[in-house]
Amino acid sequence: MNPEVTPFFHKASNTWTYVVADPATRAAAIIDAALDFDAKSGQAATRSAGELVAFLRGHDLKLEWILETHAHADHLSAAPWLQQQLGGRIAIGAGIRDVQATFKQVLNLEPGFQTDGSQFDHLFVDGEAFTVGSITARVIATPGHTNDSVTYLIGDCAFVGDSLFMPDGGTARCDFPGGSAELLYQSILRLYELPPETRVMVCHDYGPGGRPVASETTIAAQRAGNIHVRDGVTVAEFAAMRRARDATLDVPALLYPAVQVNIRAGHWPPAEGNGRRYLKLPVQPA
Repeated sequence: MNPEVTPFFHKASNTWTYVVADPATRAAAIIDAALDFDAKSGQAATRSAGELVAFLRGHDLKLEWILETHAHADHLSAAPWLQQQLGGRIAIGAGIRDVQATFKQVLNLEPGFQTDGSQFDHLFVDGEAFTVGSITARVIATPGHTNDSVTYLIGDCAFVGDSLFMPDGGTARCDFPGGSAELLYQSILRLYELPPETRVMVCHDYGPGGRPVASETTIAAQRAGNIHVRDGVTVAEFAAMRRARDATLDVPALLYPAVQVNIRAGHWPPAEGNGRRYLKLPVQPA
């Protein structure tokens, strides 16, 4: 059985969030839910996440999973708020431990910050099977963009996170701490072993050339036309392209706020002595 998939677009971060439902049992998962966050004021809001809650309630869906494809650098996760509203388990790939350890050092986080992934309800390992209602699902580790990147294969749909964009968008950057163009190439080859008709659900789309944003393609379309990794492109060619391109990219505007929250499963850093919470920004003085 294959899932019903409903995409929601978070325009502020160009993020696709998915509600994945089993039509037989009305069980559901939410993948890559975004919190609304204004970096200038430090204010967060749940307008976008509220649309997800209204949709699930309006369609009589029971939330089983709140899934993250990785600890995102471009938006803050709405997972804890969604869990408060609807229940479900918050899960991510087991590679989050590496990401936590890396950014604990980069950001000099509080000594009590744990790097064992215990902030999440479940850590998926490569090849692990799970279910959404009666629909069989499997986890495919797809590191390269980040160490914790995973793809969720749910029925005939592959939710690939940032490993692949739409074919005319290519692939995600690999210059974050722990990133590797060679690893991403190998991860994409694993995805290309899936049946060609597999539906590919991307996490971001920026509408290259001004086309309308899109959320879905196929493995066949990616293999034939992905501008960065299509059939016949070698690992050396891809790695050279990726490194040259990454060197031209700006740091994502929400990198440090997003990572500090997302490695905590969407929770904020602990309150300090004055009762307020703060996000760190490493600086390089002139």
